[in-house]
Amino acid sequence: MNFTKAGVILNTENYRDCVDFYGSILGLPILQQFGNGSDEITVFSLGSSYLMVEHGGTAHPEGKSNSTCPTKFRFNVRDVDASASELREKGVALTVLHHDWGTTAEFSDPDGNRCALRSDEGFGS
Repeated sequence: MNFTKAGVILNTENYRDCVDFYGSILGLPILQQFGNGSDEITVFSLGSSYLMVEHGGTAHPEGKSNSTCPTKFRFNVRDVDASASELREKGVALTVLHHDWGTTAEFSDPDGNRCALRSDEGFGS
């Protein structure tokens, strides 16, 4: 197969809050918005792929577990500690973890979906 683009569709219960989170808090650029009401969709640029946010998910504001959310959005950054500080200033609760293979900062979006920052250094080597 010759794929031209890959993406992830995220169904959300708190659509507006999630669109604000991925756009205003994480700073993902909007590629496209269309529809209205419960058919509204927002598509964000996510590196060479995309994140499409739609209605229809189930929120767990306290955070989802691995069994309720077996996927995690991982965003590589140059400096996890600096990026974590930026997110804290925007009101995001997170935990920074230092591993022998790199540093991560674990957090959740408004629906409780699992997200993390990861140090770019050493990734893929």
